[in-house]
Amino acid sequence: MNWIILIIAGLFEVGFTTCLGKANQSNGSAFALWLTGFFVSLTLSMYLLYKATSGPGALPLGSGYAVWTGIGAVGTVLMGIFFFKEPVTFWRIFFIFTLIGSVIGLKVVSH
Repeated sequence: MNWIILIIAGLFEVGFTTCLGKANQSNGSAFALWLTGFFVSLTLSMYLLYKATSGPGALPLGSGYAVWTGIGAVGTVLMGIFFFKEPVTFWRIFFIFTLIGSVIGLKVVSH
């Protein structure tokens, strides 16, 4: 169950970085809405990371943090490519897959 909580926390990390990017492109009430989304997503992401790494069946903090960061990093890069028109290069895609492999590896070796 803690792995599911951690994955959801990572998705909220993608949410807060996406909201931050959209807030940077907005003004007025749209800016306020994106900034609110940023703070809500940030709070939920941090809380779920805390829940996944504490209590019964807690994940190791080092592995949990690395997986959480990896999900956020991969998701944020993909959001940047698909929604913010960031460049797609061979090396960028190569290192995204390297990061995904590392996240999977940490899950496999974590107990």
